[in-house]
Amino acid sequence: MHFGASMFFTDYSMTPAALATALEQRGFESVWAPEHSHIPLSRRSPWPGGGDLPKQYYDVMDPFVTLTMAAAATKTLKVGTGVCLVNQRDPIQTAKLVASIDQVSGGRFLFGIGVGWNAEEMEDHGTAFATRAKLVRERVEAMKAIWTQSKPAYHGEFVKFDPMMTWPKPIQKPHPPVIVGGAFPHGARRAVRYGEGWIPLAGRPGQYGDVFDFVPKFRQMLAEAGRSADSCPVTIFGSGEDAETLKRYRDLGVVRVSVSLPAAKEDVVLPILDRWAVLIRQAG
Repeated sequence: MHFGASMFFTDYSMTPAALATALEQRGFESVWAPEHSHIPLSRRSPWPGGGDLPKQYYDVMDPFVTLTMAAAATKTLKVGTGVCLVNQRDPIQTAKLVASIDQVSGGRFLFGIGVGWNAEEMEDHGTAFATRAKLVRERVEAMKAIWTQSKPAYHGEFVKFDPMMTWPKPIQKPHPPVIVGGAFPHGARRAVRYGEGWIPLAGRPGQYGDVFDFVPKFRQMLAEAGRSADSCPVTIFGSGEDAETLKRYRDLGVVRVSVSLPAAKEDVVLPILDRWAVLIRQAG
């Protein structure tokens, strides 16, 4: 089982290079960067975490920029979007971003995606909340065509383009894994349909259910779709610092566990990473 860490990179957090270096030194496998283009002031959509939206959501930097910096500072650490809001991004340009960061990182990019929860934010991008999931699916399908074909074309309900030529293509073949975030069962269904991985949250069991209950159900969904568990492994976000729970994740066959770090400087973050380095060794 691998270990990752996510951070809202801001102008008051550790730099992506500093965090990535610290993670690589302590045995972590990956670093993850979330995104929000902006936060509308109306705040009509409630934050799924409950209560007031944390300041870091307003302040977070672009993930492709920060992850490029993280990749440049490391040799083996994987860099992932956790998650990229595909419903708010042009698929042709995003396909080029993904292929480019996969190239400059030497094939270390993990494309975590989500459909989003902030209706006002996506509406500012011209995306309707009710149809956002289908829009994301079409954009992912279109990007896969761009990454894998020399003259890709796509014609869906929301995404349409005639044959084109666009490079670079990703180093990873056929393309970087599309790891779909979202709760069970809807996020799981999307991962089964077009993902190479699934990211459920462990940190909100009252809202999203128990990982140990729904991971077997997810694998049953894969089997019913004619897919193996290995074709769509599970990455757990929001894990707590508990060695026994981590061992249970490992025994459950979870491929990766990621901890959410505060958007803070080294004096706050490094002690957390040191504790996790011990947990990584204990979990084997």
